[in-house]
Amino acid sequence: MIPLVSIIIPALNEEKIIASTLRSLEELKGEFEIIVVDGGSDDRTKEVAAVSLKAFSRSRLVTSRRGRGTQLNAGAQAASGEVLLFLHADTKLPENAIGLIEDAIKNLKTVGGNFRLIFDGADIASKLFTRIYNARRWFGIYYGDSAIWVRRDVFEQVGRFINSPLMEDYDFCRKLERAGRTACLKGSAITSSRRWTGGRTPLVLMIWILIQWMFLLGARPHRMAWLYYPRAFKFRAKPLDD
Repeated sequence: MIPLVSIIIPALNEEKIIASTLRSLEELKGEFEIIVVDGGSDDRTKEVAAVSLKAFSRSRLVTSRRGRGTQLNAGAQAASGEVLLFLHADTKLPENAIGLIEDAIKNLKTVGGNFRLIFDGADIASKLFTRIYNARRWFGIYYGDSAIWVRRDVFEQVGRFINSPLMEDYDFCRKLERAGRTACLKGSAITSSRRWTGGRTPLVLMIWILIQWMFLLGARPHRMAWLYYPRAFKFRAKPLDD
């Protein structure tokens, strides 16, 4: 029996890109549903998403408290699929994404995984970080922008995402790697390079490194949020990596 894949998209103030992301999913083949989880956007994200979702036979728009971990968990709760695929609002899946997942889970030891990641910019920073991201995957290190997917029962077993403003993806991947075999699928997810614009590459890199080491040393994510959301502590600014 072909499993249903639930594609869960957390969104916050993404009216400019959410329609494009959802249109790209119209090319997917296989059994899937789409759930967009709005975290209380101040713009027209919900309205734009609602219109775009009409193109799909299986889709839902839900709302939750703000914070990506919280939104991802809300989407999982609303999902019907046996496989959960968590997709950032600025990331696009390869057309054969569903088929790749179906093939991967034929091996019952495979608990989940992600996709190879490509940053869409033509600049040096985007090309460099594409290489770095995919090299780190060999060591079991990956993040939400590479479209993490997991069997539903495993998602429940490992404890879901932490309700945190950041590092929820890194924390979850560490738990997923301990749960069993994971697979980095050959089809490439393409994510936006918008974080590098405006000459911010050194700043973004410094913040990423600092936050990861602080997290590993035991710092609470909520206490690091001011680094990630510099203009507004309570998530009212667009994050550097969304």
